[in-house]
Amino acid sequence: MNNRNPLPWLASLALFALCATGCAVGPDYRRPPLPEAKAYTRAPIAAAPAGESEAQHLDRGAKVPKPWWQAFGSPTIDALVEHAFRQNPGLDAARAALRRAEANRAAQYGSYLPAVQADYSASRQREAVGLISPTLESGKARYTLHTAQLSIAYAPDVFGLNRRAVESLAAQEAAQRFERDAAQTTLAANVVCAAIEIASLEAQRRARQAALAAAHEASAQVLRQLAAGFASALDLAAQEAAAAQMDAAIHPLEKQLEQTRNLLAALIGEPPEALDIHIDLDALTLPTHLPLSLPSALIETRPDVRAAEAEVQAASADVGLAIANRLPQFTITAAHGGSATRLSRLFGDGHIFWSLLGGLTQPIFDFGALKHRQQAAEAALEQAIAQYRQTVLSAFQNVADSLYALDADAKSLKATERLEAAAKKTRDLSQIQLEAGDINRLTLLVAEQAYQEARLARIEAKASRFISAAALHQSLGGGLDDRTGD
Repeated sequence: MNNRNPLPWLASLALFALCATGCAVGPDYRRPPLPEAKAYTRAPIAAAPAGESEAQHLDRGAKVPKPWWQAFGSPTIDALVEHAFRQNPGLDAARAALRRAEANRAAQYGSYLPAVQADYSASRQREAVGLISPTLESGKARYTLHTAQLSIAYAPDVFGLNRRAVESLAAQEAAQRFERDAAQTTLAANVVCAAIEIASLEAQRRARQAALAAAHEASAQVLRQLAAGFASALDLAAQEAAAAQMDAAIHPLEKQLEQTRNLLAALIGEPPEALDIHIDLDALTLPTHLPLSLPSALIETRPDVRAAEAEVQAASADVGLAIANRLPQFTITAAHGGSATRLSRLFGDGHIFWSLLGGLTQPIFDFGALKHRQQAAEAALEQAIAQYRQTVLSAFQNVADSLYALDADAKSLKATERLEAAAKKTRDLSQIQLEAGDINRLTLLVAEQAYQEARLARIEAKASRFISAAALHQSLGGGLDDRTGD
């Protein structure tokens, strides 16, 4: 070996160390077994009864379209969702968490390679005259010492400690990416449902106001009949009680409407005073074709399920990390440089130095700390697997609940539409009879109140059907895409 120039030998040693990595200890990740499901419900569910004017069909095996909320045909809802994607603080936090995870994973990759560091120092000093070293140039008491060196440090990944650390951080990064997607999916569904709820509450308020106006007019009519001797005080009291009951029902409705507006404002990242929207429920389009992915595909399309699986992979890698920490750790450190009282002689003959150090560290006695950390990591893996299975089962439940809700909402809407049609027919016939002189106006007003109540029930059923359609899209994963990417 050339004592004056060890760099080629050091480079060869570093290259050998890079290749001297063994297998990674600990379990290699495999997807945990999951319960098999061929269908979401015990019996097939139809989204809407056959022959209905607003029929919905389930496209089995179809994926959630992107962006799915456009199926409601509302530019206002589309704009609200896009605004929420830009302004929602929760989504911004999810993006920041993903960037942090990406940076941590990228930083850990540096452990695969040697760390190279250059150092230079200069010191001005004075030696004691009586103790001046005979090697000191010209016997000067004052001098400046220049030292420069290049050092290399490397820890061969013999048992895969670094590889398991990178695997864990990469899985955590994936989990954060799916958490971001889940935040986007939930946000879009919440915005759509809040907007539909606002449209429903506004329509309900108009129906209740119309019913209240009819009730007040009926009370006035009974009062006139009482004065003429054609009605009793009991009749008047009953009608006034009905009007008061309708009046009392409007105020909770208005409170709910304003609170839903405030919720929507928070979802889109704006203060409550900044939001002033009005959505016509009857102008919304009911999606005619709804996707229904297979249960076997749901674990690939639900971001919360994917995030839970990534947590399992991270926990699996952490077990290997804990095992590797109990095994020997190797280090190689080399340095090459020069030291002189003049810069011009820094790397000259007689001023060169170098060193090579190899080390091995093996924990011997730590009161069981490393063993217990391994046991903790193994328990964390079991916990992550159980949580993953629970997340999958919850995903199946969400889809099943959405399918049953769609079926029930379709039947409920059809029943309330029949009720509204019958009440409207009664009101219209009462109007004809009033014009013919066969009934008094009070009878017409009572029929008007009944019609408005039936209309109110139809509005609630229709809104519920829209919201259930949105819930189905959310339960199927909401369509993973890169809309929230930075």
